[in-house]
Amino acid sequence: MLHKPAKFALLVAMAVSFVGTTVQAHDPAEEMAKAANLFLKSLDKEQTAAAHFEWKDDKREGWYFVPDKFIKPAGKRFGLPLTKMNGAQKALASGLVSSALSHKGFMQVQTVMSLEQILHEMEEKNPIRNPALYYVSIFGEPSAKGTWSWRYEGHHLSINITIVKGKLLSVTPSFFGSNPAMVKEGAFKGFKALAEEEDLARELVKSLSAEQQKKAIIAAEAHKDIFTAQDRNVDKGLFTPTMGISQDELNADQQKLLNDLIKVYATKYRLEIVKQMEERKNLFTAKDVRFAWMGGTEPGEGHYYRIQTPIFLFEYDCTQNEANHVHAVWRDFDGDFGADLLRMHYEADHKE
Repeated sequence: MLHKPAKFALLVAMAVSFVGTTVQAHDPAEEMAKAANLFLKSLDKEQTAAAHFEWKDDKREGWYFVPDKFIKPAGKRFGLPLTKMNGAQKALASGLVSSALSHKGFMQVQTVMSLEQILHEMEEKNPIRNPALYYVSIFGEPSAKGTWSWRYEGHHLSINITIVKGKLLSVTPSFFGSNPAMVKEGAFKGFKALAEEEDLARELVKSLSAEQQKKAIIAAEAHKDIFTAQDRNVDKGLFTPTMGISQDELNADQQKLLNDLIKVYATKYRLEIVKQMEERKNLFTAKDVRFAWMGGTEPGEGHYYRIQTPIFLFEYDCTQNEANHVHAVWRDFDGDFGADLLRMHYEADHKE
């Protein structure tokens, strides 16, 4: 039996090996299962109880993007926070996150988390602002061929991955936020964690002709937040009838901007996962895509936009803190938390 120092050294070696090695297998389900099992093996009983849940646990669909204290009714998140992990466990948790994300997505996760330190300093050492208050939750038994899921979450970040029979994957709800949207003082002055989400959309809306803007801009004042909030399921009634300008009413350059904007959200995840989403659900090739905008079109003005396809919804809002606070989310109307995949396979497995 290894003594604690030796065990710790072994775990560190495994973590470094996993995080630092270039991915070769190109099988996201297999690599996520490997990363999740390594993480679980590193935990003691108390940590395991906090991080590992039954597949059918109701918490699997309970997601939040606000700071812990604002979660109702308990004022806390479920899962194992980084604050209660040792160095090796944090590295293994990072390995799990990186197993689903692209390089760009992983970097964005780190920058969103780092903003908590900036908020901590801006708000006179506010204790709810902590870059280590991010949590890992695993539901079911991680397996390369199994059905299970995991979440990595904290303020302004919620990554929800569902794997069905080791083949089909869901990545929604996928939430990234930024406060401040642009850092206005200090060493990081001018930095924007979600720059493309804002800049490409503004470029698109400002490229529209007066007639096009009449269709695309559906309200002079931006909505106070994303319409879907932290709802477990998307209320389709909020988005029916579909509003905004149709992709078919855009010229070629504008259509490219719209498609590039969808890619900004989607390519936070690994290419293999994105390709699967496109093949199954026409992520980039949907026939009916609409773009809607609310609010001002100049930097510093409160604004909201959404992109809606028959399957997916992308929402972005920047109104709080004098229009310097971003919420951006990718939802699946019928498939958040893999709901559509689970229905499909349940029906296939129970045919008479």
